[in-house]
Amino acid sequence: MSQRPNSSAQATLTEAAKKRILILDGAMGTMIQRHKLEEEDYRGTQFADWHCDVKGNNDLLVLTQPDIIYQIHCDYFEAGADIIETNTFNATTIAMADYDMQAQSRDINLAAAKLARKAADEFTAKTPDKPRFVAGVLGPTNRTASISPDVNDPGKRNVTFDELVEAYSESTEALIEGGADLIMLETIFDTLNAKAAAYAVESVFEKLGISLPVMVSGTITDASGRTLSGQTAEAFYYSMRHISPFSFGLNCALGPDLLRQYVDEVATVSECLISAHPNAGLPNEFGEYDMEGPEMAEHIKEWAQSGLVNIVGGCCGSTPEHIRDIANAVNGIAPRKVPKFEPKMRLSGLEPFVH
Repeated sequence: MSQRPNSSAQATLTEAAKKRILILDGAMGTMIQRHKLEEEDYRGTQFADWHCDVKGNNDLLVLTQPDIIYQIHCDYFEAGADIIETNTFNATTIAMADYDMQAQSRDINLAAAKLARKAADEFTAKTPDKPRFVAGVLGPTNRTASISPDVNDPGKRNVTFDELVEAYSESTEALIEGGADLIMLETIFDTLNAKAAAYAVESVFEKLGISLPVMVSGTITDASGRTLSGQTAEAFYYSMRHISPFSFGLNCALGPDLLRQYVDEVATVSECLISAHPNAGLPNEFGEYDMEGPEMAEHIKEWAQSGLVNIVGGCCGSTPEHIRDIANAVNGIAPRKVPKFEPKMRLSGLEPFVH
């Protein structure tokens, strides 16, 4: 197994986070859309005769159009990113079932991590004083373990905890083998899915005899300030703090203007680093994102000046231009200091309970 992750990478990452606000990359899908790829582009030569349409399976592109994905990674590093995310948001066996490609899941995760690793190593070699890191991404899947897909049957579920663990375990092993420096549980809308992912990750670490930093990033779905499974941001943190994440934060769904109060909420209670990568505003009637880099950067600069964040980047609609503006805006601003809290009982249902 070509395991590259090691304690020195983890130590380097931790040291860098103490000195400055780290920059995460921006949207992968937004950049892929610029290429206006058609069905045959997604299929490549490897899947020319696949029995169903695969257009839209962006993760498959690490196998069929690796040069495009590699260049996107490089563009984000060029823009100032310290950490790039593997193109594996939908690469679990569960999500790949949409294209009947469950059997390709492992290969996709492995190839994605290797592409990101290659880009990271090349940029680290160019500027050794600014090491680059690869976050192996585990997306939320397209199923939810704690919500019924049928309004007439509240007890119905279309996925089990064990099925999620199995899928996440396979992806995690492949991401580590491909060279990920850390694992990111991203765009979490259902806490039970996230717990399955965390359990899988810890199990894989134990199996391989290694330990990598884990980033946890949830999604506040609307102005209610809650995840899709109903938790407030603070309650969600208390649900996941037992895994001692490297960072905890929020991404997607909202732009930086609407997300700020929830970033503040988790920054106030979290005993780890805080990450945030919002959308470039809310989508317009055409599903496009209109917030330009300077405006997005102005919001995130204020977060930094208020001592709320340690890691910042962009989600839907963001591009290398956005990331460059954000990187410039927070340059020189001290990262959030992780507070010390007195021991208390911290519980969570849909709301937090601290006693």
